[in-house]
Parts: sequence; structure tokens; C-alpha cells
Amino acid sequence: MERGGKEHFIGLEWLRFLLGLYIVIFHTLHTYKLKEKVPWLMDMVGVGFFATSSFFVLSGFLLAHVYCSNGELREAATSFWAKRFSNLYPLHIFSLLLTFTVLTIISYLGIPPDDVKATVRFVVYDTNVDLGEAGRASIEHYMSNGELLLNSFLQVFMLQAWNPFYLTFNAPLWSISTLFFFYLTFPFAAPYLMRVKHKVLWIAALMLVYLIPPLLVIWNGDYGMPFTGMLHRMPIIRIPEFFAGIVGYALFRQMRDSGREPTPVIRMLMIMFVLLCFFGAIWLLKSERYWYFLLHNGLLLPAQLMLIYLCALAGTPRSEWFNNWSRRLGAASLPLFVLHVPAFILFSRSEKIFNVMSVECLQDWKSCAVQASEQTLSIWFYPLFLLLTIILCIWMMERAVVPTRKWILKRLPLMATKQS
Repeated sequence: MERGGKEHFIGLEWLRFLLGLYIVIFHTLHTYKLKEKVPWLMDMVGVGFFATSSFFVLSGFLLAHVYCSNGELREAATSFWAKRFSNLYPLHIFSLLLTFTVLTIISYLGIPPDDVKATVRFVVYDTNVDLGEAGRASIEHYMSNGELLLNSFLQVFMLQAWNPFYLTFNAPLWSISTLFFFYLTFPFAAPYLMRVKHKVLWIAALMLVYLIPPLLVIWNGDYGMPFTGMLHRMPIIRIPEFFAGIVGYALFRQMRDSGREPTPVIRMLMIMFVLLCFFGAIWLLKSERYWYFLLHNGLLLPAQLMLIYLCALAGTPRSEWFNNWSRRLGAASLPLFVLHVPAFILFSRSEKIFNVMSVECLQDWKSCAVQASEQTLSIWFYPLFLLLTIILCIWMMERAVVPTRKWILKRLPLMATKQS
């Protein structure tokens, strides 16, 4: 992101990296079946929507910091859109290519039971209903040719978040689609939101607006399709998070410019509030189903804003080495969101195959594949997966996304001379 000499929030670089890492753990750690052994750990990493929502709020906060000055955009809207598109689209396409490659590999390997389903047509309906005896099989679906064509179109144009029924290809890519919509609204909404008075009241209003859809769903008892998918990722429903981040930055800047910062006691109370909300969410998710919708869509917004505010207050260390790695890890946060699923599929299958690999496998692969399916993943290799995934994301960002972004910016019309 172009900072233009503006303050660089090292604390926010670490926050967005840790949010991305949390999502990786949220989507993968359950595979190791640790619920009975360490239930408290699985509870701790089971609130993935807190990280995703915080990331959306943080996006609004950082974009307002970079692109707004005195309540106005620092550059033309077309320049902003070109930069944001060139940031998202290469990562989106590379993620799709990696996903297709991995699906092709594991489909060829055919390790039962799940890898026999390894095809771009296979999806799972998005629902929060109690499946009962029907089980997961009742929500599994293979797309028809028409569905495959439609969803391919949506993916190519980053519109897949608007499909409320199921996620296709690489499921976490919906976040790219949602961010893209947020970016389209930014030049129109940000200048106005940066100038509003009574900013705390605006944040409260955004929270209440955000809570209306889940309250309607709960009122009608609509826990299935398409309502779960709409609340989960529909950009127009989730945009209050992004707008709240913009207003949150306006409030932060107003207080910073007036020399008002929270005292150590106030900061400690804010930390306690964030922790109380996080652990309260863990506890509430074990009770009635409606808490999931309320917590997912709005109830945790004050805690997420407070977390970002606290991290923004963190000072910049003197170590340039530390600051450089902070920026590199922060830049790897979005790749972490969208690349970890194919990376984990490849890593986990490789571990299983490695455990049974022998000369006989070359002669009778089907028997070897069955043996591999019976292997249990070792939690001791999990840190290696995390490390390799972080390295992959840093490499992907610096060696693939950034060069492609520069290539795109040179060819897009109506670009400002500065590039992010």
C-alpha cells in the first residue's frame, strides 16, 4: 500500500498477519481431531468469523489512512480502483490455478474417502440447520454444467460472494470477492464517512444496521439456505464492517490530532473488554444457534474496532530489520486467507503418502492409496505446515503478485503516476 510518508502502523501489520494465521488454524487444526484431547484449544481457535470480520474492519481503517486526507480522497477514484484491482486479481487468479492443480493431483491419487470427490464440481451447501441423521451427505452437491459455467463466470469476475447457496473451487476466495465490492464503494463512501460528526454514534448506528439481517433471519427461523450464505458473505450485508473501519479511523485521527490518547488504565480496560467479548463468543457459541448469527454479524463489532485501535497505538520499534519483516508478514496476510486450503490439502496428502511409501506402491497404487487413507495426521508436523504456508505466502506475494500487479498497472488506463 502506498503510504505517501504517512505513519506506518507496525502494530496493525502484526495484527493482520495474526488474523490471517488464525484463519489458517481455524480451517485446518480440526483435521487432527483434538476436540476430545484439548477441547479448550479447539474452542480458542473456533471463532474464525472474528478474524475475518476484524480483517474487513481493518481494511476500511487502513484504506482511510492511506487514501483520505482532510475528508477527501488523495487521488482519483479510477486510480484507487486500478490499484486495488491490481492487488486483488493476481492473487485471486494464482489461488484458483493452485487450487485446480492441487485438485487434479489428489484426484489422480484417489486416496479414499474424500479424494474420490476431488473435482471442481463438488460443493457443500451453506446452512446452519441441524442435519440430524441426514448428516453431511445431505448437503453435498455436484454442480451441473450450467452451474459450473455460471460459477466460473462469477469467479473470473470476482463475484462469487454473491452466490448464497455454496462456495466453489477454493472456498476462502469469497473474501476476495467481498473486498472487491468494498473497494468499489470506497471512493464514494469514505470522504463522507471521514467528515461525519458524532462518530461514536455513527459506529453504533452501523452496528445496529448490521444486526438487522441476522435478527430478521432469527425471527423467521430461517437457518438454512440461502440465508446462512447471505449472512456469511453477501457483500451488501457485510459492508457495515468496512464502513465502521473508515469511521473508526476518522475517530482515531481526530483523537490523535487533538492530542488525546487513552491512559494506561483505559488501555487495560479496553484489552479486558476485547478479551471478554472473544471468550464470551466462545461460550455463547455452545448455546442456542441464533448466537452464531448475532456474533457473526455485528455483535462483536465494538470489540473488533477496539482491537484495531489498540494495535494502531503501538509504537514503531527502532529495529529496521524488525519493521521490514513486520511489513512482509503483514503483506502476506491476504495470501494466508486464500492459499491455505490448497496448501493444506497438498501437505496432508503428502504426509499420508510419505508414511506408506514403498516400492510396492509403484506396482499397486490403489492398495497403497487405501493404506494412506488409514493414516492419522501427526500434530507434530503441524508447525511445519504453518511455517511452509507462511513462506509460500511471502514468496507468492513478493515474487508473483507484486510483479504481476506492476505489469497490470502499466496497462490500465487512467492511472496516477504513483503506484502502490
